[in-house]
Amino acid sequence: MTETSASTSRIKAIGELGQQIWLDNLSRDLISSGTLAAWIADDGVQGLTSNPSIFFNAIRSDVAYQAALPALRLALGDPEARFEALVLPDVQRACDLFAPLYADSDGKAGFVSFEVSPRLAHDAAGTVADAKRLWAALERPNAMIKIPATEAGIAALEEVIFAGINVNVTLIFGPRQLAAVRAAHRRGLARRLEATLSVQRIASVASVFISRVDAAVDAQLPPSAAHLKGKAAIAAARLAYRDFNADSGFAVFAAFGATPQWLLWASTGTKDPAMRDVTYVEELIGAHTVNTVPDATLLAFRDHGEARASLAGGVDEAQAVLAQLGRHGIDLDTIGNDLLGKGLTQFEQAHASLLALLA
Repeated sequence: MTETSASTSRIKAIGELGQQIWLDNLSRDLISSGTLAAWIADDGVQGLTSNPSIFFNAIRSDVAYQAALPALRLALGDPEARFEALVLPDVQRACDLFAPLYADSDGKAGFVSFEVSPRLAHDAAGTVADAKRLWAALERPNAMIKIPATEAGIAALEEVIFAGINVNVTLIFGPRQLAAVRAAHRRGLARRLEATLSVQRIASVASVFISRVDAAVDAQLPPSAAHLKGKAAIAAARLAYRDFNADSGFAVFAAFGATPQWLLWASTGTKDPAMRDVTYVEELIGAHTVNTVPDATLLAFRDHGEARASLAGGVDEAQAVLAQLGRHGIDLDTIGNDLLGKGLTQFEQAHASLLALLA
């Protein structure tokens, strides 16, 4: 076996264990250079996500975007319109690259996420309207509209699922937040059944953030609890995965052909330099989940990652970790609320910087 084939098989092996790896990046160069096509063909990447930070970095550095800007500034007066005119065609091209996988998987893989405006994070009606507008503009069955898991975003989720639109619910940090997302997803499906509408091929993922939770928890741990560093998010993920697999309540929807809302692990690049760089990929592999991974982490996993079914089991240890955190006064829902606010601020700032770049 050649060095290249040996390394790429590490990523493909994750897919063989039932987990989808999605690339956490999108740019025109990624598509035109053939890099994304290679990730799909050679490494088995099964989807892609984007966000304002990703597009800010891409537009600032991608010469193809820079070359297109002068004409857009003349044609369109609104920076938001310029942004969408610049990147939506690339979202469509990415969808087209994943279209064969989407077809072969019966609509269960091959998705490309694009986010509603961060300015709508606390506007449920505005989020619903923007999701419908973007869905219509993209015109791809494997597009996925990204909505933040704020109170307004969760309310919008129900409406958007009822409208038959694929949704990636992002910025989930705590178990209570995740439970609210899952409940809203089901309410949307239930309303479709009540209206005698199909629930087939309406995909949704619940994006649970990992490394940001550990960074926040670790900062609060006293020296006596140093052994708990880097363990909180994985422990919470194990319990979420246990609950996902033990849940029989979705059976009524599955009987009508609905696909469950899969857990997606986000923010899986490690932030602690003392931690193995592929820890969050290796420790969160489980069937019927997604891991969205930045380029650098994918390349690292290519080189030295180990694919194994690691997510199932370890429940007793996970419960023990969370119990110890509780004794130190650490509550994941409280931390999650704080991280949600910070995450929204980060995306709002990236979005503002993005629009300033296009002004």
